[in-house]
Amino acid sequence: MKYLVYASLIISGASVAQDAPKNAINVTHADKTLLTDITKAGSNIIAVGKHGTVIKSSDGASWQQAQLVPTQVLLTAVDFSNENNGWACGHDATIINTTDGGVNWQLQQALPELDKPCLDILFEDDLNGFMVGAYGMFYQTSDGGKHWQKRFLDSLLFSEDQDYLNDLKENDPQGYEAETASILPHFNRIENTNDGLILVGEMGLMARSSDNGITWQRIEEIYPGSFFGFNSDDTQEVVAGLRGNVFTKQRNEQDWQHLENVKTATVNSIINYNNEQWLMLANSGVIFHLKDGLLTHEQLADGKAILDGVIMDNKLIMATEDGIKVKELTP
Repeated sequence: MKYLVYASLIISGASVAQDAPKNAINVTHADKTLLTDITKAGSNIIAVGKHGTVIKSSDGASWQQAQLVPTQVLLTAVDFSNENNGWACGHDATIINTTDGGVNWQLQQALPELDKPCLDILFEDDLNGFMVGAYGMFYQTSDGGKHWQKRFLDSLLFSEDQDYLNDLKENDPQGYEAETASILPHFNRIENTNDGLILVGEMGLMARSSDNGITWQRIEEIYPGSFFGFNSDDTQEVVAGLRGNVFTKQRNEQDWQHLENVKTATVNSIINYNNEQWLMLANSGVIFHLKDGLLTHEQLADGKAILDGVIMDNKLIMATEDGIKVKELTP
């Protein structure tokens, strides 16, 4: 999902002692800590981050920390199906859920034995959701997260890896189980589009599902590096990742265009502004603007990595490595 965060996930998660309190600790100025993701929940905004931090705001200026969050892991992603029902995930394949708009949270899953971080979470409605993460980690639920089903997406393997695993499965079942835990690339982001679900990740991975995640097909590789952000509208798709590599494609065309970019900041997230331009939030305080096929950028003064953002009242409200940042946008 986010390059800066993934690079430090294991360290951040492991830094919490095993005998530490189970619940997140309430702190002063929780909106100034490392925040990794942010989303809208009805008329409110929810952001998540370091040591189980969850904060809520109605205007992007004043923030309140959630009263009860049953984890201290680094939370990396959050999504809401409506103003009340939301899910967040993080280190150790942890998943938490709220039914009161983010005030209180319940633990749905924690698997420290996996030692793998979740990198994104997506709910299509109150019942159907997906959680993806490191080394091809993929979980799916059809009952709002009461039960999460682990899946191995073997259709996303290269043909030589499929042959290798088939041989292992027949001759070395124990070795097969070990290999399936790490042979797939990291799944960094999952999105719902007009053409179905799309998954992007490490080693140029892009894959689509047109049957609600039952089957997946790789999209022909356009770039060997990692993708962290994807977004689309009725006319265009945009994907971006390491070192400012940005690709666009018209929905009625097959070929992707690699945009010229003089700035090499890694893109973490892509959002649409007024159906007129794409904002790509990146490391080092960089915001890329894509409008009418032209890619430009601006640099925030503090140089802090921007992990995600939402737009409210022509303001860009950002989750960054140094907390919440707000920027006025020109309509």
